[in-house]
Amino acid sequence: MTGLVVCAAVLALATAFGIVHRRGNGRVRVRAKDSGERLTAAELGGPLGERATLVQFSTAFCAPCRATRRVLSDVAGMVDGVRHVEIDAEAHLDLVRRLGVVKTPTVLVLDAGGEVVRRAAGQPRKADVIAAIAAALPAA
Repeated sequence: MTGLVVCAAVLALATAFGIVHRRGNGRVRVRAKDSGERLTAAELGGPLGERATLVQFSTAFCAPCRATRRVLSDVAGMVDGVRHVEIDAEAHLDLVRRLGVVKTPTVLVLDAGGEVVRRAAGQPRKADVIAAIAAALPAA
């Protein structure tokens, strides 16, 4: 009887963890202003976007990374002055550690100056990426 109770408790905890984990996957989060997280063109291996930059941390065998690449490329093509940069997380471990990237894909939305204004761990939805870019653009 005790084994059955333990099994039911473990199953309930695993289900709760799965639900919480799934709800947070891909959600775009706001970064605190003046968090100090800033990327330069040298760290990205190319110029920043004129208005915003989408930085994607990926690994070679990451299936969601391919879908994220398509979403970010589409959005960058739709919005003038936005650039998409993909960074191999395994080849840039110093940057991964400094920015606290713990899973791939991780997407950072940078403003024109390179400051991280939004962040998503997991595969973000296209609508969320567009909204994050709108928040990164300077007020007109």
